[in-house]
Amino acid sequence: MTRIGRSDLDILPLSLGGNVFGWTADRDTSFEVLDAFHAGGGNFIDTADAYSAWVPGNAGGESETLIGEWLASRKPENVVVATKVSQHPDFRGLSAKNVRAAAEASLGRLGVDTIDLYYAHFDDEQTPLEETVAAFADLVADGLVRYVAVSNYSAARIREWISLAEAAGADLPVAVQPHYNLVHRTEVERDIVPVAEQYGMSLVPYYALASGFLTGKYRSADAAGDSPRAEGAAKLATPAGLALIDALDEVGRAHEASIASTALAWLRAQPTVAAPIASASKVSQVADLLASASLELTPDEISRLTDASDAAQS
Repeated sequence: MTRIGRSDLDILPLSLGGNVFGWTADRDTSFEVLDAFHAGGGNFIDTADAYSAWVPGNAGGESETLIGEWLASRKPENVVVATKVSQHPDFRGLSAKNVRAAAEASLGRLGVDTIDLYYAHFDDEQTPLEETVAAFADLVADGLVRYVAVSNYSAARIREWISLAEAAGADLPVAVQPHYNLVHRTEVERDIVPVAEQYGMSLVPYYALASGFLTGKYRSADAAGDSPRAEGAAKLATPAGLALIDALDEVGRAHEASIASTALAWLRAQPTVAAPIASASKVSQVADLLASASLELTPDEISRLTDASDAAQS
């Protein structure tokens, strides 16, 4: 187990992504995935109020609703749920009024009294940051949210948020959620990690498996088209990208681990990373995700993968 930033949220160092619930995973499959994740020791679930509004016929909030139904049905212990605000079609932006209304809507869908970890999903430059910071602080003060976090924020804006929160005596963010994986590292390691280190925040990276590319499934552009995210993953099948997959394969075999498990273990080993986020559209995918949480790579193996990664940056 590990802890998120300065919080008291104890988690298995892997977060189950809820973006597929209500999209590529229907209700029954979502429940099977959640059951398998929890049975294997997983207790950290990531979602957002906008998931999955992009699907024809969906309105947003489908993922939260399914997670809420699962929580009500299973009544699991020690589960940490993170969700986000700013992108739901009915609650766009980060004005104080919107943040409050969106949080209340998320609480209703999740069927909980308090959101464990609440992210500002994307920066809203149309709203004064001071207003947003105060709105999140009010949610904590009123008991609707336990801890505050930010997602997709630049290092400069994170520092500005922290300065405003310190001046107001408000809770500081405990986590940052960036796009970070073996083929997308440079900006995060240069800009975000130093801020996280300075202020005791944890990284909870999304796209940890690069839309499936880092599972080894997509070894050519010909693989595009067999799933909603396949096209983006197949584009990463460059010579350098495939050399990285080969390195992951070889390192993983030394541990009897899959390519996906090895890629997640590398990410988990990086400075300030608490728990990579990875999703599963099939229950058969959950075991590899869980295996990553206990896979300990050697320093030489981590260096080898980092070197292979350097040439494969997207």
